[in-house]
Amino acid sequence: MRIATWNINSVNARLETVLAWLGEHQPDVACFQEIKCVDEKFPREPFESLGYNVETHGQKSYNGVALLSKLPISDVRKGLPGDPSDEQARYIEAVIEAPRPVRVGGLYLPNGNPLGTEKFAYKLGWFDRLNAHARDLLALEEAFVLCGDYNVIPTPDDARDPSAWVDDALFQPESRAAFRALCNLGLSDSHALGHEPAGTYTFWDYQAGAWQRDHGIRIDFHLLSPQAADRFGGIQTHRQAREMDKPSDHVPVVVTLED
Repeated sequence: MRIATWNINSVNARLETVLAWLGEHQPDVACFQEIKCVDEKFPREPFESLGYNVETHGQKSYNGVALLSKLPISDVRKGLPGDPSDEQARYIEAVIEAPRPVRVGGLYLPNGNPLGTEKFAYKLGWFDRLNAHARDLLALEEAFVLCGDYNVIPTPDDARDPSAWVDDALFQPESRAAFRALCNLGLSDSHALGHEPAGTYTFWDYQAGAWQRDHGIRIDFHLLSPQAADRFGGIQTHRQAREMDKPSDHVPVVVTLED
């Protein structure tokens, strides 16, 4: 099973780019972040024509996540548990009904900027809720993957120029500690499992020639439960997607789990 995660930065603005990539690479499952539309405005038909079942958790103009699968989907969850008042569409989860099922959670973790505001507190609170949900999933002792845009730079090695991010919410000690705490529950980062080389980035800002200068950061991850890590078969970061027409500022990351 090949599972992709990709912050597409507006499904309707980049529909042809996303469809072209899907058509070429044909992942079994795709988790999108920042679809930036309500569910009714998500262009389901083009994805269904490629053979995907589609589930969305959208929000007008902002955020929004989607889960696509060529296999049947069950037990769909929309929204991260722990705060019924949270109206931001940032989490979707389902069981992918393969011969050996896998639960997949697609997430768009809050950015948290600017520092010193409620946005950073919301980011850390969301991280706490994700940590609690991951604990509950681990108790099920099943294969699951939590993938998406985590909006955190875990280590200096995950940025071309760490000094440029010292005042950014993505690189604060609290953000990095929250990510470590999540991994320390027993989840494995597929980047490490696959021994990807230093300088494997997943995001380059549109501004200041970041792509041309390779001033990237790694903020898109697949975290695997022990049962999923046992089936890990490889990882590919599709850097070339940043050179497509009308690209997202993120690129897809694809993990393979053996059947």
